Amino acid sequence: MRIAMIGSGYVGLVSGTCFADFGHSVVCVDKDPAKIAALKDGRIPIYEPGLEALVAENVRQGRLTFATELKDAVARADAVFIAVGTPSRRGDGFADLSYVFAAAREIAESLSGYTVVVTKSTVPVGTGDEVERIIREVAPRAEVAVVSNPEFLREGAAISDFKRPDRIVIGAEDERAAEVMREVYRPLYLNAAPILVTGRRTAELTKYAANAFLATKITFINEIADLCEQVGANVQEVARGIGLDNRIGGKFLHAGPGYGGSCFPKDTLALVKTAQDAGTPVRLVETVVSVNDQRKRAMARKVIAACGGQVRGRTIALLGLTFKPNTDDMRDAPSLSIVAGLQDAGARVRAYDPEGMEQARALLPDIAYASDPYDCAEGADALVLITEWDAFRALDFDRLKAIMAAPVVVDLRNVYRPEDMARRGLRYVSVGRAQDRTD
Repeated sequence: MRIAMIGSGYVGLVSGTCFADFGHSVVCVDKDPAKIAALKDGRIPIYEPGLEALVAENVRQGRLTFATELKDAVARADAVFIAVGTPSRRGDGFADLSYVFAAAREIAESLSGYTVVVTKSTVPVGTGDEVERIIREVAPRAEVAVVSNPEFLREGAAISDFKRPDRIVIGAEDERAAEVMREVYRPLYLNAAPILVTGRRTAELTKYAANAFLATKITFINEIADLCEQVGANVQEVARGIGLDNRIGGKFLHAGPGYGGSCFPKDTLALVKTAQDAGTPVRLVETVVSVNDQRKRAMARKVIAACGGQVRGRTIALLGLTFKPNTDDMRDAPSLSIVAGLQDAGARVRAYDPEGMEQARALLPDIAYASDPYDCAEGADALVLITEWDAFRALDFDRLKAIMAAPVVVDLRNVYRPEDMARRGLRYVSVGRAQDRTD
């Protein structure tokens, strides 16, 4: 099939490349000439394991091309995917749909023959209705159907998630459009990927509901972690004890500094605003948003407490800046709040991240950046593990202890065992484990 992917950011580039790898003919369109020039030159603007090689192979095979203008791509397409950004809108936190609606208008001007326009961007309930209204206003004679097809990609595992999905959700209002979408995803039939065909509004809400539920699980176990520290329990064992219940499941039950990234923060906020506008507030999700925001800042206080309650003039070394491993995404990363809290307390901050430092420099210009974990820890009064990159899972703590000004390690991801740290003579603090009590 012929596919036009409007937007070549994270979702658009991963989706377009995977569709091309299925054998479809795909044109990824983006208005940023520098981004398209880089892609044509084989340079990938985001870090996602395996993506660079997959792009190169499909470009070589002639199935994947890039363009700055959408007119020709849309005119030839059987399906046009809208995969532009929907950031939180300033002022009220609602999803900013201006890019989606602008894309819809431009698509409408270029339609030729029966075309399915697919909203891949994460959008509030009812957005598809407005996209269809815009298209029919601009091109009243166009043969077009508007479909919702939300993405469920995890950064760092996006290619695997796309090719081996838990489910494919298609929100279509007519059978002809649904059949086109089944054909788009036909290569996944061999994997027996479940295809759930719903109404368009149901599909839109499904995406938000999924992310809000996962964010709730994360926030729940983080609050249980705080309780564990006070009563002398171990949150990792609690999480395993409840996660073995099939009704609950073990995923997203890892205590840490709070969720971040491009999806959970903005999607939970957008769901809250949508529900408020509908007169049916989602109080549980409102609390999740509030608790998560407070938790990130609380992690800075945890570091300060581990340093004896005072960090003014001291050097704090941070390992990991991105919101999770295997991505360079700094959006709403817990590290941003932690750095702010430490700097407000007078600390000097030095950091190292395997992939995220280029992105971090734009957001954190007034901290020092190191070349590796040991360079980061040199002379530091405390070492804080924020992101659980594989490179940080087997650190030489004897070497670290020798080069640090003070043997303080704060592990916000519970990567290490307290007994091992104690044996090395380190002052070790983690999250939600009995050994973390300081009273």
